[in-house]
Amino acid sequence: MANKVKEIWKSGKAVVNAWLAIPSGFSAEMIAQCGFDSVTVDMQHGVQDYLSMVQCFQAMDKHPITPMVRVPWNEPGIIGKVLDGGAYGVICPMVNTPQEARNLVSYSKYPPKGVRSNGPIRAGMYGTVGSYQKTANDDIVLLPMMETRTAVENMEAILDVEGIDGVYIGPSDLGFSYGLEPKLDRSEPEILAIYEKIIKECGKRGLNPGIHCSGAEGAARAINMGFKLVTLSNEVGLMTTYAKMQVNATRKESGGKA
Repeated sequence: MANKVKEIWKSGKAVVNAWLAIPSGFSAEMIAQCGFDSVTVDMQHGVQDYLSMVQCFQAMDKHPITPMVRVPWNEPGIIGKVLDGGAYGVICPMVNTPQEARNLVSYSKYPPKGVRSNGPIRAGMYGTVGSYQKTANDDIVLLPMMETRTAVENMEAILDVEGIDGVYIGPSDLGFSYGLEPKLDRSEPEILAIYEKIIKECGKRGLNPGIHCSGAEGAARAINMGFKLVTLSNEVGLMTTYAKMQVNATRKESGGKA
């Protein structure tokens, strides 16, 4: 199975990514029909576990999206398991040094490029028997998260690590590490300057920078800056934002009767 994310990048366009915090196959199935290019199950800050991740993947299977995961941490056990379970992309939090980026690559790729153990119990369905292992090293998307001052200081060395496809910006933690309020769509000049440098350095290396956004406005702005993957909040944020809008409109338009 071709990785749609990589195909979109090759075409020069940006990827629009969804984010699943709710452990529900039904939610995943609905989101997968909304026009996203990829859907990421969040096992770090979402309330997803491994089995709910598999259920989400199963629910999305018939739709033309790339299933991805944000793993809870950079360690080989969970990275191998999410890939075996069918993840076609891994976003890894708190990668602060080039060695940590090299570790991510090693945990995610089969020998000789890495140390991933063989046993793609679900992922094997993406090819014929034995073919998955031949293409997985090239097909899987790897995005270490750049979300701390330390990572920014090591930016160029991290981006030089062979095997990553780009980086993914966590704006809340990035701002937090610089003493700022944790939020998604940032406007501080010092943070925007970091974004510009990340985009520039990724461009030099043919890499694809991604970023977490709060909605369409921030996502469009990020794409116009040069980001190649944008996440539109998560399904919790999309649901509650629209629900609040509808409740407020009902109260306003009912002339004070509600």
